[in-house]
Amino acid sequence: MAKEKEMTFEENLNKLETIVKDLESGNVPLDDAINKFTEAMNIAKTCDEKLKNAEENVNKILNRDGTLSDFKIEDE
Repeated sequence: MAKEKEMTFEENLNKLETIVKDLESGNVPLDDAINKFTEAMNIAKTCDEKLKNAEENVNKILNRDGTLSDFKIEDE
């Protein structure tokens, strides 16, 4: 069985926007709306996790010896 390619943050966001537009149209049968809502919640969770991971990576600083450490602003 082939492993499914993980979607990028941007691809997930576009998919989420499409689902929201479909649901806002009001032309989606109830069962489909429930399935789309569930899918949207899963996509939102995935996007949130990716954003948190990106934030953690951005808040790191590269030390002179090549190691990473948390970026801290020291109060004077």
